[in-house]
Amino acid sequence: MHTSQLAINSVSTRHSSIEDALEAYEGAGFRNVEFFLPPVKEWVAQGHSTGELPRLLADRNLRAIGGFETHVECFASPESQRVNQEIHVANASLIEDLGGGTLVVGTDGPPAPSLEALDTVARTMYELARRIEGMDVDIALEFNWSPLVRSLQSAVIVVEKVSHPQAGVLFDPAHYHTTPTKFEHLDATTVRWIKHIHLDDMRDKPGELSNCNSDRVLPGEGILDLRALISALEQYGYNGFYSIEMFNEDLWQLPAAEAARRCYESLLPLCQ
Repeated sequence: MHTSQLAINSVSTRHSSIEDALEAYEGAGFRNVEFFLPPVKEWVAQGHSTGELPRLLADRNLRAIGGFETHVECFASPESQRVNQEIHVANASLIEDLGGGTLVVGTDGPPAPSLEALDTVARTMYELARRIEGMDVDIALEFNWSPLVRSLQSAVIVVEKVSHPQAGVLFDPAHYHTTPTKFEHLDATTVRWIKHIHLDDMRDKPGELSNCNSDRVLPGEGILDLRALISALEQYGYNGFYSIEMFNEDLWQLPAAEAARRCYESLLPLCQ
């Protein structure tokens, strides 16, 4: 992993404005930003244009690499699914306006999980992938952001069925730790589908007793062997971004500049 691959997910800090966040990220040393999209939409609704944000980023030597908002509905009513699809298509268009990147999504699930239900997810994901063809945007399915797609294995089953160049998987050590996913599952057959990576560490708790969000700590402060994970990912061909994504109350209590600095410095020991 190199510093040029480091990114920060904007959910990791609390800030008064987008401008405040970008100033903090630049000052910390980041050059890549992944956005929680609702605040960006609010910023546009306040009278800004989507074209302004790439200029703000460029002025601070930053670039957008994608974002996230909500899950893909695969088992809701047809009308609800239609509305949900439009949200994701609009989000993909927003990401392209910001310069392109990855749209991270989860899914809903059926009353009774089954292998057959993964076929339903694959059909819905394929429809979404088809609708964003031509955009410089990939979809990354985040396992464990779903009552059905709960592991790297099930996420790979889905995207193999989708079989679309713009559809892949999001890998996150927090979800790796709290699901049946094991280190040996990171191999050539799975890593080839990984489009994007979130980075974090986890408190010293068994995975089944851990909360995949609130038990996150900065890299180096937890129990995960992130060096081994990164080595395996790169061994099997991953060369994309590593975006730190923290849901940490202690970080959220800090000024954005200090929180971003701590995030960036926690990643440097993992870089070559």
